[in-house]
Amino acid sequence: MEQTYQNIFDTHAHYDHPRFDKDRQDLLTTLPSRGIKHILNAAADIPSAKAGIKMAETYEYIYASAGIHPHEAKDAYENYIEELAKLLTHPKVKAVGEIGLDYHYDFSPRETQLSVFEAQLKLAKEQNKPVIIHDREAHQDTMNLLKKYKPSGVVHCYSGSAEMAGEIIKLGMYIGFTGVVTFSGARKALEAIRAIPADRLVIETDCPYMAPEPKRGRRCDSSLLPYTAAAIAKEKGMDIQALINQTTENAHRLFEI
Repeated sequence: MEQTYQNIFDTHAHYDHPRFDKDRQDLLTTLPSRGIKHILNAAADIPSAKAGIKMAETYEYIYASAGIHPHEAKDAYENYIEELAKLLTHPKVKAVGEIGLDYHYDFSPRETQLSVFEAQLKLAKEQNKPVIIHDREAHQDTMNLLKKYKPSGVVHCYSGSAEMAGEIIKLGMYIGFTGVVTFSGARKALEAIRAIPADRLVIETDCPYMAPEPKRGRRCDSSLLPYTAAAIAKEKGMDIQALINQTTENAHRLFEI
């Protein structure tokens, strides 16, 4: 994009990923000059949570989360809840996540996914922290647990219907969208966006994944978020910078930053 946008909050990134090993420091040093105000680095397991915390200690504009991704649920060791509870006391750890269910890949048995997800929802309530929810092809089980525990938080990389989005909003949660909204097959996501109030939307990269069009297929990073914002702004009938400002305000409210 030719125009430079400001005040961007990437609410879901994975800068601890090996694909950033060659140039992580250079990239993270330059992102603030490219309009990025804040990044929340989302954990997948305890080692990645610790890596996210280290980045958050190094870069003032970066924050972290701590949680066990459903893919990693099978590897959660006996005292993982106690370990997560300790990490959540760090002042720059702002959420429990990324947690949830993934019935597409089933890298962890579903019973294990459900058990680890529920334990972390309980922890989030005890610690008064928002959650970052991963839900892939597990909509009903995800909604059942969200309705049971009623956490604050965000359903990230949203893939559900407009009707399900309405249920999530009624719970007081936020909904995050990635570069997927720019893809040609994004009709369902765009329908959901039209149904979601602007004050409940956040934008995210899920980098290094999900690079938006016209950069699809390359490694994603936070500087590409304006493409995602533009697609959402079009559906909401908003100016792109106004949409960015609104989603950043929402993210500040969500993560209490």
